[in-house]
Amino acid sequence: MRGVTVKKGEPVDRALKRLKSKLDTEGILEEMRRRRAFETPTERRQRKLRTASKRNKMRWRFNTPAPAAEAETAAE
Repeated sequence: MRGVTVKKGEPVDRALKRLKSKLDTEGILEEMRRRRAFETPTERRQRKLRTASKRNKMRWRFNTPAPAAEAETAAE
């Protein structure tokens, strides 16, 4: 079960913000919005392409060697 505990003296607004950010990082809110209405096969394909594109950008960004590292290996 997902949830947050409200600490002593903590405003409820802050606890709600923590809960919302927790649900957002887990993708629960996005999935709930997506399941609310019927999604056509075309929309599903487009959504999957968008998310794959984001994943590949991040993978490429963090897996490519830095230009300084390439210059060092070329100099040796």
